[in-house]
Amino acid sequence: MSILKNKKEWGRFLKFMVVGAFGAVVDFGVMNLLTRFFSMQLVPAGTISFVCAVCSNFIWNRYWTYPDSRTRPLTRQLVMFFIVNTAGVAIRIPILWGLEPPLLRVFERMPDWFGLSAGFMAKNITLAIAVGIVMLWNFFANRYWTYNDVDQMKWEGTHGH
Repeated sequence: MSILKNKKEWGRFLKFMVVGAFGAVVDFGVMNLLTRFFSMQLVPAGTISFVCAVCSNFIWNRYWTYPDSRTRPLTRQLVMFFIVNTAGVAIRIPILWGLEPPLLRVFERMPDWFGLSAGFMAKNITLAIAVGIVMLWNFFANRYWTYNDVDQMKWEGTHGH
């Protein structure tokens, strides 16, 4: 059965999105802290914030989204999760590099939004777009590799779906 037709998988996707939203708060918070108070550029700050979010997301996904996935040793599963998310960084970094400059030019031509600078808006919109794209990659790659020990058919057979 297709993952998109399975109610249990949709539930997992929703949990994954909640975990991802919390991870995004970590990601945005750390990125803004590093760029604003430590004057870091977006790419290094965004990379550090990404690693912080990945650590948070791994813990929440292992114990809440996929509690039945713990047949693998913690270390092995963490390595798998980090490999998928490292590929996510490879997707993310070009988005951060390529999208921030044109967005900055757009926001520099506009009046400040609620007192927020053009730089702040460009960095955060760029990061939001990158987070959305990478979230889709992460869900499907993790579901089919990191958490492929979770049997979607077991739930369907038990509940007649």
